[in-house]
Amino acid sequence: MRLILTGLFLVIFFILSIPVFLIEFILEKYNRRAMAVSSQAIVSAAFRIVLFISGVKRTVIGRDNIPKNEAVLYVANHRSYFDVPVTYVSLPNLTGFMAKKEIAKIPFLRTWMRFIQCLFLDRDDIKQGLKTVLQGIEQIKSGYSVFISPEGTRNQSNEMLPFKEGSFKMAEKTGCAIIPVAISNTDALFEKQTPWIRSAHVIVEFGKPIYPNQLDKEERKFLGSYVQNIIKEALDKNSKLI
Repeated sequence: MRLILTGLFLVIFFILSIPVFLIEFILEKYNRRAMAVSSQAIVSAAFRIVLFISGVKRTVIGRDNIPKNEAVLYVANHRSYFDVPVTYVSLPNLTGFMAKKEIAKIPFLRTWMRFIQCLFLDRDDIKQGLKTVLQGIEQIKSGYSVFISPEGTRNQSNEMLPFKEGSFKMAEKTGCAIIPVAISNTDALFEKQTPWIRSAHVIVEFGKPIYPNQLDKEERKFLGSYVQNIIKEALDKNSKLI
């Protein structure tokens, strides 16, 4: 039933999006940032409804660790399709996600993602991947945060996949803070019993900001591993709360 209701809501939302797109296009022409603020508010509201329908019980830890007046690089583990809505409703600043390029083929969804400044990564083309990272650097410099999942794919095992180091260049080149994000138990909502959606308790923990230029040489050299270990510690701690 939750799957049907979620699907029905998304269909209605995308249909109602058609006239809203026109308004957002006009707003973008005159004030791109105002358009991003408006779009993020709409998307966040839609995500909250999806989470409610899906029966998500959400615990958020460490939201006060996120700097409010500066763009940051969020770095998270990746367990589920639900990771994005579960985390996005808690973000206090304008943020776009880095997603695989295949998602850009989905009508309606790709338009909303463009409005909230998402980036589309070609994982099979190193040159295009570098270009996406450069776009992320410029986006952060412009005041828009970026949310990445360096594992590169959804992972439901107890051990995280190695973090891909390339995306961390966005923090190294801009000097922005890295916010570690530990996401627990979102796969219990969908992936563990695909295609059904079941109610579950999920935990999102935002770690303290990490500024690469304040780390020692060895930590900067293996920045991905350094951040991953912080996330792993939070996941181990929060596993007892589920």
